[in-house]
Amino acid sequence: MHPQIASFFDKVTGTITYVVYDEPGGQAAVIDPVLDYDPKAGRTSTVSAQQVVDYLRAQGLHLEWIIETHAHADHLSAAHFIKQQLGGKIAIGEHIRTVQGVFKKIFNLGEDLSVDGRQFDYLFKEGERFRIGKLDAEVLFVPGHTPADMAYKVGDAVFVGDTLFMPDVGTARCDFPGGDAHAMYRSIRKLLSLPDETRLFMCHDYPPAGREPAWETSVAEQRRSNIHVHDGVTEEQFVAMRQARDATLDMPVLILPAIQVNIRAGEMPPPEANGVSYFKIPINAL
Repeated sequence: MHPQIASFFDKVTGTITYVVYDEPGGQAAVIDPVLDYDPKAGRTSTVSAQQVVDYLRAQGLHLEWIIETHAHADHLSAAHFIKQQLGGKIAIGEHIRTVQGVFKKIFNLGEDLSVDGRQFDYLFKEGERFRIGKLDAEVLFVPGHTPADMAYKVGDAVFVGDTLFMPDVGTARCDFPGGDAHAMYRSIRKLLSLPDETRLFMCHDYPPAGREPAWETSVAEQRRSNIHVHDGVTEEQFVAMRQARDATLDMPVLILPAIQVNIRAGEMPPPEANGVSYFKIPINAL
């Protein structure tokens, strides 16, 4: 059974949120939902997430899963908000524990953060199979961007997270804590070993001048024309390119607030005595 897929592109962060479902009135999953955040004012809003909620309601869908491909550094997750509105289980890969451990130290979070993944309702394992209503789904462990990235194969579609971008953009960076360009190359080749006609859905698009945002491609197209990792590019060539390129990149604008929310499954840090939640900004730590 082929999945039904609705896409929601966030222009501010270049993120695509997906609703994946079996049929109208059936069962659904949301993948990588975005919580709007204004870093100048320190204020959140749910305009983007509400569009997803409204779509699910309009289609009469029952939300089973709210799935993260990884703990994002470029946007805050709206998983907690969507669960409040519609229910569903918030899920991520089991290696989120590693990421929590790294950032607990960086942010000096102490007892404010458990590093066993308990903030999430479910932790996926490599190769695990699960269902979205009538749809069969499979979990693929694809580390490299972070040590915890997962991709999700649903029917003939794979939601690749931060591994591949559109062919004219290339691949995701590997210089965050725990990132590894060698692991990324192997993860990408794992994805590109799937049948040529497999549809690949990006988590982000940063289109070059003159092209509208796009987020669906195929294994065949990536193997033929991805500017970083097309067929014939060796692991050593990829790693050299990736490391040189990553050394020129600025940190994402929202990495410091985003990570503090996303390792908590979309919840804000605990309020302090005055009832206000605060983000911590480590100085010279990244």
